[in-house]
Amino acid sequence: MDRRYDVELVAVTKRYGDTVAVDNISLRIPKSSYTCLLGPSGCGKTSTLRMIAGHEGISTGDLLIDGRNVTDMPPSARGTAMMFQSYALFPHLTCLDNVAFGLKMRGIGKQDRHAQARDMMDLVQMTELADRYPAQLSGGQQQRVALARALIMKPRVLLLDEPLSALDPFLRVRMREELKRLQRELGISFIHVTHSQDEAMALADLMVVMDGGRIRQAGAPREVFEKPASAFVARFIGGHNVVPTAEGMIAIRADHCRLIPPQAAAEGLRGHVSNVEYQGPMVRVAFTTKSGVEVAALIPDNIFHEQPVAPGDERNLVWSATRAHPLAA
Repeated sequence: MDRRYDVELVAVTKRYGDTVAVDNISLRIPKSSYTCLLGPSGCGKTSTLRMIAGHEGISTGDLLIDGRNVTDMPPSARGTAMMFQSYALFPHLTCLDNVAFGLKMRGIGKQDRHAQARDMMDLVQMTELADRYPAQLSGGQQQRVALARALIMKPRVLLLDEPLSALDPFLRVRMREELKRLQRELGISFIHVTHSQDEAMALADLMVVMDGGRIRQAGAPREVFEKPASAFVARFIGGHNVVPTAEGMIAIRADHCRLIPPQAAAEGLRGHVSNVEYQGPMVRVAFTTKSGVEVAALIPDNIFHEQPVAPGDERNLVWSATRAHPLAA
């Protein structure tokens, strides 16, 4: 048994009738790591999470947790806990009793389970609201209660199904900081499904990009961003221009591109500015090439305002050849 990994998927496939939701994927998740499964709707990320949890059966392949083959084990025997997108709190129970519910199901006495639940609520900074009901809480507070309820079971792996999607943007940033803090403090593996590239890059030690039921690239966020494996990954992660050349497709980060006055002899792409979007420290200039390819340049605010452009302006989009990253076919 290889205990370097908390979770291993070995040639795992999930079929729903004739539909293949997850197609022969293999993945190793290192111990005490934060992993994000990322991809568009229908890519297979949620089915993968549910197979790890035991809420979906595996059609073919094997699943190992801490070196044990748990493919046919029920959820309760796997050492995992799952936090659902809807939080699924019991409306008739106080926050304290919601958190303590799993311990009650294990037959632990009221005094003991409440003591453990209060410790867990302290961990998620919800001690003062222990006697409130879910309807009396904000979305962020409900999320903290759901998180405490999952963590009190002392799982080896915590599974999170788009846990931040219902929160407003400001609270989303705060809560992802909290998730990362808790993962580091507890030293357990978190596996987090999201469709947000920003969320994955902010949280993940290991970012797994999926599409069509397959893993298209897995690696550290910086590695995936700097060296996307394919045009799909480059486009999905964002911040890149995917450009056809005589030798194949290349990816160039938008912040590595610049605009110069139109010059027939210049390298790069000729075209016109199609939109200008102020983004605070950066200005995003959308650009349409003569052949109709949509690309963009991200320009620092101060540099843009020294040489501003407007929609319709003819320009050349250029970059250093050393910045171009060749993409697999």
